[in-house]
Parts: sequence; C-alpha cells; structure tokens
Amino acid sequence: MERIERSFRGISARLARHYLSELGDEIIDETTVEGPDWTATLSTETVEIGPSIELTEVTVVVEGDEEAVPPLVESFAQKAMRAGG
Repeated sequence: MERIERSFRGISARLARHYLSELGDEIIDETTVEGPDWTATLSTETVEIGPSIELTEVTVVVEGDEEAVPPLVESFAQKAMRAGG
C-alpha cells in the first residue's frame, strides 16, 4: 500500500476533484475520489501569503496500489500546476 500526500496552492477543491475524476473513475463525495487501484482524499484550508494575500491550499492524500499511486500523483500535479498559473 502506497500513500502520498501533496499540497497545492491556487487551485480550488472543485477543480482538484474534476482533475482526479478525469484520471480515475468516480467522485464519491466532496472530499473523496476513487480510481480502480487508489482513493484520493481532499482537504482545504486558507493560507496567508504575506500580510495581505490569502490563497486556498488543497491537500491531496492518495492511497492505493504502489504501482498506481506515484504516476497518478505526478499526472495530477502537472494538471494542478497548469491550473494554478
């Protein structure tokens, strides 16, 4: 069982769910997306960047088959980086 946790700033939870569903299978609820060999759980928080700027930070925890999880996280990270600008 593989587990990878990554945080992304400047992307919404809605968009993160959408990207994960494109890479996987099914949106289970607001915080969970499942694929054939993995489950991703999302959480969000607002973080301060300097004295006057706040961003949404989405944390994605992916657990599942050790062959499936690393490439999934890499594919998601590429999509998330393009979205966040």
